Amino acid sequence: MKTRAIVKKLSQGLIVLLIFSVLMGLGKWQLDRSVIVKETNAAAKVIDPKVYSLQDLATPTSPLDSRNANKSVSVSGFYIANFKAPLQVDKNGKVSDWEVGLLQVDQSNPLSGILVVRGLWEDRLANPEVAISTKISLVGTLQPRQYDDRADNEPGIISRLDSSVIVGLVDLQLYDGFIAAKSESVRIGELVRERVVPPTPVSRIAGYYWQHISYVAIWWLMAAIVL
Repeated sequence: MKTRAIVKKLSQGLIVLLIFSVLMGLGKWQLDRSVIVKETNAAAKVIDPKVYSLQDLATPTSPLDSRNANKSVSVSGFYIANFKAPLQVDKNGKVSDWEVGLLQVDQSNPLSGILVVRGLWEDRLANPEVAISTKISLVGTLQPRQYDDRADNEPGIISRLDSSVIVGLVDLQLYDGFIAAKSESVRIGELVRERVVPPTPVSRIAGYYWQHISYVAIWWLMAAIVL
């Protein structure tokens, strides 16, 4: 009987410890999410004046670090494809169609590419001097991918600003996200055209900082009650 009672108490103790560990783990998970939300929102409000090389902030085929969103980057290469991105919304809420080029990054090994928002679709013929063989040097802001479709994927049209929608069209290692160009230059000088500015990136994690903190308190309070 004593042995059975000891085994029963040990089993009850293990169950309590298991539930306690799960609740503590959920609280820690929620705390980590609150930190990501806070860092992302803080980074979006801070304007970093430095212009980084694209390769310093991102790597082809790897997810874009949210802390690098909205930072200025420079890169050079050759446009190898052009797409229409319908019904895009800029930071002022204006809806328009955008011209998006696929830039093959110069001197990358293996070959890599990134989507570049060049400007309004209606201005796509503004720079006839740009051809596939023309080397482009550009500066722009690094942006996270879009998750919501604005149109259907059709030849020459992309449903959203996301490299995954064109992964089957090119034999390149693609960067996550895209660049909103602020300036483009070729050998003979800068390309002059109207530029578009996307909205400020926001965290893809649902909820607000204090909302996550409140859940942390709830999970850990439940863990204390279990004990």
